[in-house]
Amino acid sequence: MILFPNAKINLGLNILRRRPDGYHDLETLMLPTGWADILEIVPAAPGEATTLTCSGRPVACPPEKNLVMKAWRALKAERPDMPGADIYLRKIVPDGAGLGGGSSDAAFTLVGLNEVFGLGISRERLAAIAAGIGADCPFFIHNRPMLATATGTVLEPVEMNLDGLHIAIAKPEGRSVSTAAAYAGVTPRERPSSLAAAASLPAVQWEGVFANDFEASVGARLPEIEQLKGHMRAAGAVYSAMSGSGSAVFGIFESAKMAESAIAAISGCACWSGPLACR
Repeated sequence: MILFPNAKINLGLNILRRRPDGYHDLETLMLPTGWADILEIVPAAPGEATTLTCSGRPVACPPEKNLVMKAWRALKAERPDMPGADIYLRKIVPDGAGLGGGSSDAAFTLVGLNEVFGLGISRERLAAIAAGIGADCPFFIHNRPMLATATGTVLEPVEMNLDGLHIAIAKPEGRSVSTAAAYAGVTPRERPSSLAAAASLPAVQWEGVFANDFEASVGARLPEIEQLKGHMRAAGAVYSAMSGSGSAVFGIFESAKMAESAIAAISGCACWSGPLACR
């Protein structure tokens, strides 16, 4: 089975409060994009152990620590009778970008193993297993516009009209951001209204309504963030922001040509453009 684990963006991201357990309560509106890795899962020979072979963009961890293998182990704990598999991952989406690439790989691994071996595990149960792997993982089980709250694992579907909108994404090469460092630089603050209420607004009204609380602290260390946002706006984006904890920046455009032209003029970045309503 071949799957295409896709990236996500955070249309808006509010850090609300620090929790007693050291984590943070947040509110974020997450959208899937079409920028994707390639994941192939095939049954291993009888009695053989599960293997992971990676190619494409360098992955900064050994295969046994990859989230794909963490997903395998989580599902094996759920279903000890599951046979071994040979898994092949070609990395295309950059890491350290705030695009959820590793989380998507893990979630799609759960979905793929469930289908390849006919385990019959419900999507709701897969999402619960995914929550134990990483905060963004449950989102990719559903893979549709979602409002995420609490630590990011409480998900609520959001209806949005994204028809006709296109996205350009740029991640500065060699400029990654750790989630822990990003959280260390933010000051939580409550918000009077929900991002879900703003989801019904047309894209031309998103600027000034949606924002990313990580941008100020991350942008202070990475000037490329504001430079890329300025470039996207100059190219005609109706809204531009950093995704997640960075360092990828996206622009929302009203035509494919404008999105393609925006990334054609960018150097020193991993880039992608395509329709926003990709799923």
